[in-house]
Amino acid sequence: MAVDYLVMTGYLLGIVGVGWWGKRRAASKSDFLVAGRRLGPLMYTGTMAAVVLGGASTIGGVRLGYTYGLSGAWMVFAIGLGLLALSVLFSARIARLRVYTVAEMLSLRYGGAASLISGVVMWVYTLMLAVTSTIAYATVFDVLFDVPRWAAVVIGGSIVVGYSALGGMWSITLTDMVQFVVKSVGVLVLLLPIAVVRAGGFAEMKEKLPTGYFSFTSIGGETIFTFVLIYTFGMLIGQDIWQRVFTARTDRVASWGGTAAGVYCLVYALAGAVIGMATKALYPTLPSADGAFATIVKNVLPTGVKGLVLAAALSAMMSTASGALIASATVANNDIWARLRTLGGRPAPAVADDHDEVRSNRLAIVALGAVSIVVACLLDDVISALTVAYNLLVGGLLVPILGGLLWRRGNLQGALASMIAGGLAVITLMVTKGVLANEPVYYGLAVSLVAYLAASLATRPTDAAVLEQWRHRLAGQDAPGAQPAGPAPAVAA
Repeated sequence: MAVDYLVMTGYLLGIVGVGWWGKRRAASKSDFLVAGRRLGPLMYTGTMAAVVLGGASTIGGVRLGYTYGLSGAWMVFAIGLGLLALSVLFSARIARLRVYTVAEMLSLRYGGAASLISGVVMWVYTLMLAVTSTIAYATVFDVLFDVPRWAAVVIGGSIVVGYSALGGMWSITLTDMVQFVVKSVGVLVLLLPIAVVRAGGFAEMKEKLPTGYFSFTSIGGETIFTFVLIYTFGMLIGQDIWQRVFTARTDRVASWGGTAAGVYCLVYALAGAVIGMATKALYPTLPSADGAFATIVKNVLPTGVKGLVLAAALSAMMSTASGALIASATVANNDIWARLRTLGGRPAPAVADDHDEVRSNRLAIVALGAVSIVVACLLDDVISALTVAYNLLVGGLLVPILGGLLWRRGNLQGALASMIAGGLAVITLMVTKGVLANEPVYYGLAVSLVAYLAASLATRPTDAAVLEQWRHRLAGQDAPGAQPAGPAPAVAA
């Protein structure tokens, strides 16, 4: 195991070093939160693919492949479809808004207090997303270092919090590019073909595996529909995803780079399912499907390669964890805390000091990183935690966000009613029907839509001046009477 230890240790030290180097580039709020809005197509594609494919996509994707066969790819497949839809339909307009959070977009579109409630819902989602990836560290550290679960969570979580707090989005972007390459080599180039060969190839796997394992629909139509509803639509509105869109240098980079990342996700989905199927063929009676990834890595890979593949798995988890962590901190600091200060009678300064903005967001990352580590030590079900996050996101925010982008008549009253009604319906049904039940997101989304339409039509339309400002921003123009924003710096990555 000495070589595997060396590979993993070298990888972790390298990630910390890259994060420290990125600290030098985080001199302003824009640099710290959205990498100065300067990413070119290569870095944008790599970091977008890295942030959406985390521990649940890797560990969970292999688990579903082990349990259901090829149709287990649908969870990650739905993520890829969502990223494709976002990139083709919305990302160019989102990038032109030049905001920092989804809640800022809602305030710009509807005016008034839309940001506080949406900020709370988005904060819960991003924090739970960080927790799910932090939980998954234990599966890698346990296989390689044989350390207690809590220690694995603390070690992995501390590394992510450290480099995220040092350089913000610049550090995360640079480390994500490293992680994207390691993940691609480790999972797609090494683990996938080695696992299939060790299982005897597809012909022998077909003989060993249960009936239906080579069907794309054996997981069930209702489950597939739920995956699409939760993950595909969740990709359209998540703060962690939008914050990456905000890093694009141009709207074309956001559109084409995101499309390439979406295609990569589809390939990754199939790879995870096939690896799970190979594991089932080799080890058909594992006590828990959650251990499928760790089992195949531990038992079939040669020394050195094992360390690289485990580093690849760790890459997937760290990418999503760091993206979710900075998203959670951004929402907490800019949408919740700043709004509460205003409501408490403490107006924000007329001109925010960049140094203070960076410092406050850095402190938020450290504080929320500590919270995510503690929560991850107390929970152990990645899929359930991720389902809670996406149920709240889709049930509470999908309708007002897409409604704001697509329906001019939607207004603030409709948005608030939609968020409150949809969120409460999701929470109530998760308590009564169970976290993994389909009803919470089905009925939550329906209630949210009805509330949005009814409240919007029953009240006065959004003020014409607010809509005019929104129209100009959506077109990438300054609002009438506003100072020119100026172009983004031309530094490309």
